[in-house]
Parts: sequence; structure tokens; C-alpha cells
Amino acid sequence: MRQKLRRAVSELGQLLGGTAIGLAAPFLLFLTLVSVPSSLAAGLGILLFVGVVWLARRLADLQRHRAATVLAEPVPSPYLPLPKGLLARARMLIGEPATWRDLAWVLCQFPVGLLSVTVAIGLWLGAVECLFAPLLRALLPTRTSFDPVVLELTGRSGPLTWLLVPVGVGLVVLAYHLPRHLITGQARLANALLGPTSAARLSARVDRLTATRAAAVDASAVELRRVERDLHDGAQVRLVAATMNLGMAEDVIDADPAGAKVLMAEAKASVGAALTELRDLVRGIHPPVLADRGLTGAVQALALKLASGIPIELDLRLDRRLAAPVESAAYFVIAESLGNALRHSGAQRIQVTVTDQGDMLHITVGDNGHGGADPLRGTGLRGIQRRLSAFDGTLRITSPLGGPTVLDMELPCAS
Repeated sequence: MRQKLRRAVSELGQLLGGTAIGLAAPFLLFLTLVSVPSSLAAGLGILLFVGVVWLARRLADLQRHRAATVLAEPVPSPYLPLPKGLLARARMLIGEPATWRDLAWVLCQFPVGLLSVTVAIGLWLGAVECLFAPLLRALLPTRTSFDPVVLELTGRSGPLTWLLVPVGVGLVVLAYHLPRHLITGQARLANALLGPTSAARLSARVDRLTATRAAAVDASAVELRRVERDLHDGAQVRLVAATMNLGMAEDVIDADPAGAKVLMAEAKASVGAALTELRDLVRGIHPPVLADRGLTGAVQALALKLASGIPIELDLRLDRRLAAPVESAAYFVIAESLGNALRHSGAQRIQVTVTDQGDMLHITVGDNGHGGADPLRGTGLRGIQRRLSAFDGTLRITSPLGGPTVLDMELPCAS
């Protein structure tokens, strides 16, 4: 009961907050009408208009955050980067559609918010009056100048006031459930007016894909240089040493068979070490277990390899083989996520969930550590993000201080 009461009060508070934001509408409308004509020329109007837009954008940012919380999905900001110079900035703001959509939202928010909060509070007041109508009739046996509405409607008839009690129960149910729908409706209105248009979303996606493709090409070049360096400094050196030892053994085998055996043993050890390094190098590029057993088997093997006193729980719902690049990307983001959790989280338990949703592979890696994961403070999460972005995938990080940390990753995997 206490939880339901807390929810009702919280939702009324959210409606009041939306109405409070909308109270800025008349003020902003007046300033806009005053500043736009004068800003087209010059002078104080330019500064005033830029200030109006700045205030509208701050209110819009606040509502985007509230809408994202309600809808459980981000509401992206549609704003373009502003140029330098007050005059150039004002001209761009006047011509930018997002400016007028912000102002349109502010103007809509005022009546919508006011109507929503009026309906919500009115339902609760009506419910209380109906539930207590018989008591009010007993306490106010004669007509007064401040009679409750229910007594005015029933004319103080005893049977009619008792009939209002079930009506009050119905109003309580309606008053409890309706605010959530009103809040969701306001959030959807904000998403429609304050989020990017379809054209802007498409343009942003093209820009993002262009950038991620370039980053993927750069990453491939870096990886090739790493492979070349590892071969040059590792396996190649050992193979050269083995060749030299075999050559020396060939020269002394007749005169010193024992010394030749020592040289051949050293050559054998060098070749073995070179093979080990080559296997490790190949495993870092594309693990053989991934090619042999698929993503499910590779993740199971990875969990067994990494588990060192910290249980790693697996929930792998994957019944088919995916394209090799997708499997490789999924394997390495899981490996990097597990490595980060084991190194930095202080967790006692880690969970990995992989779900095949047809055209999307959903990966969740969570731990019960101390939280506070931030992509800006380390390269691990940024590396995961870059690897996913190369496939137009997404990464969402939930990691409040004190934990838990959850990485939600989506990777397109349509055949």
C-alpha cells in the first residue's frame, strides 16, 4: 500500500513538473515575438533572441531527459553545432528547424501539462468527495455556502450519497492509473517534437556509419601493423635462430656430434616457441574454437578460461551459426567486457546473456561490482564501442556508483 501511495504521489509530482516547465511558454512567446523582428536587423534583439533560444533549449533538454526516463529509450538532441559570432549564430538559429520545434513544444507543453495535472488532481478530489459523501452529509446536515459538489449534485439525498461510494472507488482506480498514461503521452509528444526528424536521424546515421567505417579501416591498419611487429619481433627471430643453430649443427656434426645435438635441441626449442607464438597470434585474430564450435562454444570456452574464483553465469540462446565477422565481433566484445569486469569491477558474480533476435544479436554482460564504469576513463569500453560501431551496433552502459554494472550491446546479424 505504501509503495502504491508513493507511486501516486511521484506521478502527480511528475505531472506538476511538466506543468512547471510549460509555465515558461507565455514568457518565451512574448520574448520571441519581440526579438525575432529586431534580430533580423541588429542590436539588442539579436542578443535577446539567442537568450530565448538558449532558455528554450535548456527546457527542451530537461524534457528530453524526463522523456527518456519514461520511455526507457534515449531522445537524441537534434541541434547542429553553432558557428562563431553572435550574428552568424542568430541567423543559424532562426533558420534551424529545431529552434521552432522547441518553441512549438514549449507552447504545447503549457496547455497539455495544465490539463493533465488538472484532470489528475480533479480525479483524486472527486474520489475523496464521493467516498466520504455520506460522512459529509452527516457533518453538514443543512445547506451551506461552501457545500461540496457531491452534496450539490445529490441534493443531500441519503440513498444517493451512498450510491456515490462505489463511484468514488472507481475514481480512485482511474486516478491511480491515468497519470502514468498522461506522463507517457507527454513523453511521446516531447519525443515527436524534440527528437530529430526522420531525415535528421538518417543523416546522422550516415555520418556515424561513415565515421565508424573510417575508424574500422584505421583499426584494421593498426591490427596489421601489430601482427607484422609481433611476427618480426617474435616468431621470425626464433625461426632465424633455429636456422642458424641447424646450420652450425650441420657444420660440426662430423667433428662434434654431441655439440651438434645441443644445437639441434636449441633449434627444436626455438621452432616450438615460434609455433606457440604463431598460435597465440592467430588466436588473437580469430580463435580456432570460434571457427570450430561457433559463438556458443567459444564463449563457453572463454568463460572456463577466464573464471578464476569468480563465477561466470552463461545464458546463451543461439541456435544457429552467424556470419564469421559477426561471430568474431561478438566474441571479442564479450571477451573485452569480461576482462574489464574481472580486472576493475571487484565483482563476486558475472552474468553473460546472448540472445538471437533474428536480425539483431543482443548481448548483456552484467556484474555485481562497485560500478562507476565510464568510457572516458579507460580504453576498454571505447574499444568495445568502436568494434560494435563498425557493424552499426550499439552499446548502453548502466553503472551507478555502488553497482551493479550492465553493458547492453546490440549487433546486427541479419543473414
